[in-house]
Amino acid sequence: MQAGMREELLAALRLQLDWGVDEALEAAPLDRFAAPPPPPAELPRPAPRLAPALPLVAPPAAAASALAAAAQDLAALRAAIAETDSPLRDTATNLVFADGVAESGLMMIGEAPGADEDRLGRPFVGVSGQLLDRMMASIGLERSRNFYLTNILPWRPPGNRTPTDGEIALFLPFLLRHIALVRPRHVVLLGGTPAKALLRAKEGITRLRGRWHRLPTEEGSLPALPTLHPAYLLRSPAAKREAWSDLVLLRRTLDGEITPP
Repeated sequence: MQAGMREELLAALRLQLDWGVDEALEAAPLDRFAAPPPPPAELPRPAPRLAPALPLVAPPAAAASALAAAAQDLAALRAAIAETDSPLRDTATNLVFADGVAESGLMMIGEAPGADEDRLGRPFVGVSGQLLDRMMASIGLERSRNFYLTNILPWRPPGNRTPTDGEIALFLPFLLRHIALVRPRHVVLLGGTPAKALLRAKEGITRLRGRWHRLPTEEGSLPALPTLHPAYLLRSPAAKREAWSDLVLLRRTLDGEITPP
């Protein structure tokens, strides 16, 4: 090696020492002009892990529809409702199914049982039910002879709260089957909850009441008259005038003076 080149290499080593280089990273000098090594062979990807298959479970509303459709009489329908799993069943005391005369031709549908109904297992037996009996008596009708009563919900919601959309959807198939088995000629909808659910309407009860509507059923449709719930009339006595107007319309229809659309 020539003396000049040797001195240059030594100067380069001293410079690296001054910079803090105190060890070699490679055993041999790196040849930067050599061809790059071939890439490593690609390892096979592991097969994706499949989630364990879950059993197919029908949603509650679908199961309720199947149970309702299988009921061939009112006793079977009541038993099917009692078998349906619902949180309301766990907080209520009694199943509230119906009252009155199923063959009367007039079916009245309310919202849900209250505390008295839950205790006795019959619809409309509390203060609002007593008012309803007096209202119907004013046009010559009695529950023991002339009409039939039920609710959208068969169980009392905690604290008498308004039924949720999910609760209505769960029990609506049973109510529609109830109507099909009773085969009424006219239906009265007591309050906004049953009126909107059965008529598939967005309007409130004050806009729906006062005229006959068509209620879709398994076999076609039925004339349905929405009116104010007796519980609302107890809170708002001034609304009894509108309720009386609805009762007169019902009486005239039953007498054949008015033909519903």
